[in-house]
Amino acid sequence: MSTARAKRTPPPSGLIIVDKPAEWTSHDVVAKLRGIAGTRKVGHAGTLDPMATGVLVVGVEKATRLLGHLALTEKGYDATIRLGQTTNTDDAEGEIIATASAAHVAEEDVRKGVATLTGPITQIPPQVSAIKVNGERAYKRARAGEEVELKPRPVTVSGFEITAVRRHGDLVDVDASVSCSSGTYIRALARDLGAGLGVGGHLTALRRTRVGPYDLSAAHTLERLAAECVILPMADAVAAAFPRRDVTAEEASSVAHGGRLPALGLGGGPIGLFGPDGALVALVEERGQIARSLAVFVP
Repeated sequence: MSTARAKRTPPPSGLIIVDKPAEWTSHDVVAKLRGIAGTRKVGHAGTLDPMATGVLVVGVEKATRLLGHLALTEKGYDATIRLGQTTNTDDAEGEIIATASAAHVAEEDVRKGVATLTGPITQIPPQVSAIKVNGERAYKRARAGEEVELKPRPVTVSGFEITAVRRHGDLVDVDASVSCSSGTYIRALARDLGAGLGVGGHLTALRRTRVGPYDLSAAHTLERLAAECVILPMADAVAAAFPRRDVTAEEASSVAHGGRLPALGLGGGPIGLFGPDGALVALVEERGQIARSLAVFVP
């Protein structure tokens, strides 16, 4: 009698849209979902800090190859910024290193400050960030007491809307909804808003409401996923996130074997290629007159 274990059937390839709880790292969520989904092939797009909650896009099996492309899409956040206190991490997880009364700051001043941080801007990432400096993560060097010099980066804040202003003595809490490009630090927006107003500021709450087309309405808690692992199929995930191109069986076969197709002018980003049966064939990008493969998903 054989003692070999029966090989477990892998889960379908696709995305899991998670509503990340507070205090969990993005890696914690991936580790949990490896157990729930029953596979090691799990990854995430776009890290959320432990303090933050909300939409975390997780890829399972072949869908892990989509994650690098999804991480580059626009994101949405609900944030609370506290004016009158500066921290060494630009958020509530750090130590307060400076205080100044914000009682005199009028709502109109806040709105003017927000306006200067809207549109294409340059932003210096927080000292405590995952950016590599000389091969080492900035947060490791910062936590070792080193002053890390980070270069400004171009980002786009397409929307920065104030939803409430609440006063607590010398402190002012500003609730805001932000839409921004990949790589934008909401902590840095909080820091720069406070600095521009001359009172300092930091982020006290953050909830990601959207990653590309995936918003909170599609997100599931870990408790719900433990009861039922809801996986968005690959074809549906790609159709929601990228422009679609339908091809013939011959074209699908050509791409599957490394061939290229003529460009149709569908844009510079990834394009989902679908066969005549509706199955996802590949992600391609157009360069000049040619559409070349970024990732092929058919055998």
